[in-house]
Amino acid sequence: MTVNKVEKLEKSRVAIEVRIDAEEFEAAINKAYLKMRNKINIPGFRRGKAPRKMIESRFGADIFYADAADEALPDAYAKAVESEKLDTIGLPDVELVGDISKDGFTFKATVAVYPDVKLGEYKGISAPKEEVKVTADDIKERLDEMAERNSRLVSVNRKAKKGDTAVIDYEGFLDGKPFDGGKDENHELELGSGSFVPGFEDQVIGMKAGEEKDIDITFPENYHKDLAGKAVVFKVKCNEVKHKELPELDDEFAKDVSEFDTLKELKDDIKKQIEADREKAVKVAYENALIEKVADTIDCEIPEILIEEQCKRFLEEFKSRIMSQGIPYDQYKKMTGMDEKKFMEDGREPALRQVKMDLAISQIIDQEKLEARAEEIEEEYKKLSGYYGMDVEMVKKYLDEGAVRTQVLNNKAIAVVVDNAKPEKVSAKKAAAKAEEKTEDDGKKTAAKKSAAKKADEAEKKPAEKKAEKKTDDGEAEKKPAAKTAKKAADGEEKPAAKKPAAKKTGKKAE
Repeated sequence: MTVNKVEKLEKSRVAIEVRIDAEEFEAAINKAYLKMRNKINIPGFRRGKAPRKMIESRFGADIFYADAADEALPDAYAKAVESEKLDTIGLPDVELVGDISKDGFTFKATVAVYPDVKLGEYKGISAPKEEVKVTADDIKERLDEMAERNSRLVSVNRKAKKGDTAVIDYEGFLDGKPFDGGKDENHELELGSGSFVPGFEDQVIGMKAGEEKDIDITFPENYHKDLAGKAVVFKVKCNEVKHKELPELDDEFAKDVSEFDTLKELKDDIKKQIEADREKAVKVAYENALIEKVADTIDCEIPEILIEEQCKRFLEEFKSRIMSQGIPYDQYKKMTGMDEKKFMEDGREPALRQVKMDLAISQIIDQEKLEARAEEIEEEYKKLSGYYGMDVEMVKKYLDEGAVRTQVLNNKAIAVVVDNAKPEKVSAKKAAAKAEEKTEDDGKKTAAKKSAAKKADEAEKKPAEKKAEKKTDDGEAEKKPAAKTAKKAADGEEKPAAKKPAAKKTGKKAE
């Protein structure tokens, strides 16, 4: 194998011309013959036993050339990339230069490479950093949530109101006939929860224990295909009305819900928790703001393939979020009319921003000559172990050391920027107002998608199933995504992943 020339092209692409000589090609021809001989029938020889020369004399000397070229080319390309120390991305576009003969052949491979990145300032820069403050209202809100979780339902002898739970028997009829999934007994329905068909709960409000009533409902057009847009009648009997009774927020409450003996101790602990959560969020936001500033100053030609690959990652992450809500992705697409091509186009700008951040981090690693020591990699494994709720050895099984090493290096690069930065103090009030202003447009864009996702979810639910499914969804919402991923990994469904590594110059071979 001989590299004839390497030509730099625009947008961080190169064209490398490689010659495979007669000796290498002869070895490739023989490999092609050994693979193909069982498929060639020559009179007088058992299948697969005909000599190569006999086959070539009958069908032509070039019968194995195409397969031999396919055999020789990948290895020659990989060796050429390695010899020229090219940091390639993705698969090359390959074309032959001239004809193939017994003397070998020449090919040209055009491939993207990681760009040469020129960093701007990454030390001494500044970015807003919110001041962490916890108010009495914040603590009260958390206490109210705890009280809500520890509330109990008490039977009351009055008409049902919004917020009450009505224990009902019901059966649905379409054109006078009962339909599947439209019947249940002693079903506990929280009025105002929106867990039943629109209009159903509103008509249960006002009923008393022992009362029976016919409820007229027209199902939404996007409901289950057998009932979509249909007018039905539900025969409903109210068996009991229950009122939610919240516990008093006192020392006894603190003892019941925590390891503390007094409400004051519980409040102090809640304050610490909120402070820790907010400090973590502020730290991440500050780091991201700094790295984005560094990324904005880099000078390089970014290969199109890096942006495309990042857009694909965004799409896969979006699919995972949809499916984690219990909505089949194909159903979501159908219900919302989602266009994946449009999704990818809309994702180009954030994808470009992410790629620039990755490249900036990678360049800082190189420029600062950062290294990941064995003990640091082991410590990162331990952190991931705690995050995923898995033992260290299990994490090692699913995460190779290279990914974890890259994560350690990324963290060190970010630390270089943060440790040399100058934070601009911003009050929590100003930060919240700025964040609200920044996300207002995004909120408008995603509101329709969220609504559509909810509709898609409801479209497959039957009336009696909705309450149970809602409870399941609420329960899942409290879990960390990492825990769900780790469980899937333990079940052999998928591998957990460390925080996404930056695009790293590692002298990759052809993929």
